Amino acid sequence: MATGIEVELVKTRICMISDTHNCSPLPPGEVHTPYRRPLPSADVLLHGGDLTFVGREKEHQGVIDMLKEADAELKIVIAGNHDITLDEEYYNSVGHLKHKWTGPEDLAKIRELYCGEEAQRYGIVYMEEGVRTFRLKNGAQFTIYATPYQPEFCRWAFAYNRAHDRFNPSPEGALFQAQNPVPSFPDVHILLTHGPPLGFLDLVHSNRHVGCQHLRGAVGRARPLIHCFGHIHEGHGAVRMNWDADSLKTIPQNRAEELKNRCAFVDLSRDGGDPLRFGAETLR
Repeated sequence: MATGIEVELVKTRICMISDTHNCSPLPPGEVHTPYRRPLPSADVLLHGGDLTFVGREKEHQGVIDMLKEADAELKIVIAGNHDITLDEEYYNSVGHLKHKWTGPEDLAKIRELYCGEEAQRYGIVYMEEGVRTFRLKNGAQFTIYATPYQPEFCRWAFAYNRAHDRFNPSPEGALFQAQNPVPSFPDVHILLTHGPPLGFLDLVHSNRHVGCQHLRGAVGRARPLIHCFGHIHEGHGAVRMNWDADSLKTIPQNRAEELKNRCAFVDLSRDGGDPLRFGAETLR
């Protein structure tokens, strides 16, 4: 594999958030946290799922209100395991039991919040598992693979058997066949997944790595510029993967700068002096 691939580049600012669990940015005066209004301006906003606590319509409406307020041309959103009303099969089988004291939710109405005309007017795009290509007003074009699924966890939504490889092409005749495998390099620029790959920002308090080994293999095969994910709250941060050297570099975090900028900002464009190389490196 070559150490990089020459592509026409357009500087593009991306704001990445995840696992907000119905918590909107705090007021501007709450200077003890970076997560306050307004969110940093961006060309693209990515939300890695767990939009809500337990998928009630009122929670989803709060998420939509937050997304409408965000200053970004394109706002790509996926669900997470807590967003149970966006997983229709799961909700109709067992998920509705989490709402047994309040009554069932209207799944079609909730989906319309993310996919209806009003959401589209605000640049909100809800993605299920699959691939899409977008072109921005600045001329930038990128292809993104998205999935809300993660290994089964406490009978929540969007779960799969950890032994099943849903992210790589399945061998002919295999009992489990991946329906939407991750494209191979150089066919995808961004991966947006709710769960992490094994060994990358997936360490929990019990000192176990709980990411997906199959997703790890798929990311190595795809070599995207960016892999945005959440799910593991303890895994907050970012690393820069060099595929050819098989090495990781942690992106430094400066609390004072985070509070000032309302984010952990990193410039990986040519203007930053050390640009990310497509096919050779991935920010995750």
